[in-house]
Amino acid sequence: MELKRAIVAYKAGDKTSKQWAEKCVKELEARNCNVLMGPSGIKDNPYPVFLASSSVKIDLAVILGGDGTILAASRNLAPEGIPILAVNVGGHLGFLTEPFELFQDTEAIWERLSTDRYAVQKRMMLQAQLYEGEGIELTAVGEKFYCLNEMCIKPASIDRMPTSILELEADGQVVDQYSGDGLIVSTPTGSTGYTVSANGPILHPSMWAIAITPICPLSLSGRPLVLPPGSTVGVRPIRDYEINTKLWTDGALGTTIWPGQRVSIAMANCQAHFIILRKSYSFYETLREKLQWAGTRVHYQDKEKS
Repeated sequence: MELKRAIVAYKAGDKTSKQWAEKCVKELEARNCNVLMGPSGIKDNPYPVFLASSSVKIDLAVILGGDGTILAASRNLAPEGIPILAVNVGGHLGFLTEPFELFQDTEAIWERLSTDRYAVQKRMMLQAQLYEGEGIELTAVGEKFYCLNEMCIKPASIDRMPTSILELEADGQVVDQYSGDGLIVSTPTGSTGYTVSANGPILHPSMWAIAITPICPLSLSGRPLVLPPGSTVGVRPIRDYEINTKLWTDGALGTTIWPGQRVSIAMANCQAHFIILRKSYSFYETLREKLQWAGTRVHYQDKEKS
C-alpha cells in the first residue's frame, strides 16, 4: 500500500481518541504522507469535506473510535473504495474494530501497511432508494442511502409511540404486511446489532445475504426471513396519515417516507474494506467475547481438545 494520502477520524468528544489521532498524523506526515484529520460523531461528519478536499486517491482511512464511528466511516468511504483501518479507541463493544492492544506500536503498523503485510476483509453493504409511483411506473426520489449494518423502516413521533403497517415485497412479490414497530433489513455484519436484539438471525460476516426482521410484530406469525444477496426488498407504509415513518441507516435518520413513496433496498455496488492486523481472526470468538455468551460448562486447555 502506498501511503501518500490518508485521512484520520476520531470519536468526537473523546480525549484519548483525539490524542492517538494526533499521534498518527504526526507519524504519517513524517513519512511524507498528506493527512486530513477531524472528529466524527452525531454532530460531526468530516467525510464530505475530506473527500471534496482531495483531488487524488485516498490510500488509507484510520478510524479511531467505537462501532458507531466505524459505521459512519463505512457509509461515506465504502462508495469511494477507501480501505479502513478501524481501531477501538474510546469505543464499547468494538465488533468492527481491531483491538487497541495491537495499535500500541503505530510505527510498526505503518511499516506493515507500506510493505503489504496485512489482510483485507470485504463486507457487504446495502443501498436504499425512495421511489414514487405505482407498478412499473416508478420515479426515483432524492439521494441513495448506504449502510453497513442495517436499514430500518420505523415510525418516530415526539409525543407518543406509534406503530406502523408496512407492506413487504421481495423481487416484486408481496411477502406480507407487518403491523408493529417497524422492519429491519440487515446485512450479515448488522445481524449482531439491532437485528439480534429483535430476535433476528446471526449470520457470518463473510456471507452475502439480506436478513429481514420485524420489530415487535403484533402477530405471532411474524418471523425473520433470510434472502439471497441479489434480492430487491421493497417496503411501503400503509395508512401513515401522520407521516411518522422514517428510513434509518445504521441508526442515523436518513429521510422521511411520504405518502405514495416506497423504499427499495438492495445489495450495494460497493463493499466496506477493513484492514485486518490480527494474525488469526475468529468470528465465533468475537461472539463469545462481545455477546458474553456463558454457555460453557466444561473448561479445558487447547491440548486437551484432542
